Amino acid sequence: MSSDRFHPALRRWQPRLVGLAVVPLLLAACSSTSTTSAPATSAPAVAGAKTAGSVTVGLITKTETNPFFVKMKEGADKEAAAKGAKLVSAAGKFDGDNAGQVTAIENMVTAGVKGILITPSDTKAIVPSIKKARDAGVLVIALDTPTEPQDGTDALFATDNKKAGILIGQYAKAAAGGKPMKIATLDLAPGISVGVLRHDGFIEGFGITNTDPQVVCSQDTQGDQAKGQAAMETCLQKDPSINLVYTINEPAAMGANTALKAAGKVATIVSVDGGCAGVRAVKDGTIAATSQQYPLKMAVQGVDAVVDFAQTGKKVSGYTDTGVTLITDKPQAGVDSKDTAFGLDNCWG
Repeated sequence: MSSDRFHPALRRWQPRLVGLAVVPLLLAACSSTSTTSAPATSAPAVAGAKTAGSVTVGLITKTETNPFFVKMKEGADKEAAAKGAKLVSAAGKFDGDNAGQVTAIENMVTAGVKGILITPSDTKAIVPSIKKARDAGVLVIALDTPTEPQDGTDALFATDNKKAGILIGQYAKAAAGGKPMKIATLDLAPGISVGVLRHDGFIEGFGITNTDPQVVCSQDTQGDQAKGQAAMETCLQKDPSINLVYTINEPAAMGANTALKAAGKVATIVSVDGGCAGVRAVKDGTIAATSQQYPLKMAVQGVDAVVDFAQTGKKVSGYTDTGVTLITDKPQAGVDSKDTAFGLDNCWG
């Protein structure tokens, strides 16, 4: 949620309000990647990154608590250690905290990072700060969620969120078997590219437009489970006959399911993300299908690109698709998918 988690991203999963944290580095002769957090403005975090001969990589996520970004940070930590690099990390207080990400970029540039990996919360407002970092010689790569415009960063490593939406739209259409549907879309938030891409992909995959009368309700959830439940309750008040629900991510899907059960209603739910909890929800039938993405792969490729830039001066550019797979135990003809066994083998969180 996508969002955020929608992209992305999307939260993406019931984030708590947390303070912006930056990881201090390199206490004396320590050769492993540090994971101890400190305030973003602290002097140790800035000074610690400037160790002779080291390559320092910055990672800025939307939140610290969303399992998607937790896995991304774990992957970046491990890959940095494997490459002999150092990682500094920061996160917003909440999904959408642009000011927190701006501060993190400024601190990381001051700390002397060679590259910054970022999942932008506000895909437009963050661009001027990214430009300042790039003008200072820092390689900036967006993970999961593209900036607007996309060339606001040097490169993008991400799920094809439009394709993720198309896959679940195609699945839902095939599962409907030609029967007219009453559709609720539980989206991310206005103007966030990951949410827009997933929503538009679903609509395209289902073969309709946003003005189609089958779409009876659309509500924003910020990728949050409680907000997903509230959004579904609102939609059911508007039209109790809803029988198909698209959700921006799996926490929103779980919230929708809670509202449906409380109202004594049954609907097909399709979603995006492919976290372990989400795949288990597909396995038990709560969610019919989900499009799985791979945050670990994004993080590993991002760290590798920064280290390569530091060592060779070669800048990665353009878009790298990190993959998406439709996960369901009820496959539909003409729609490529894998079962939940595959999903559980490749999930995160």
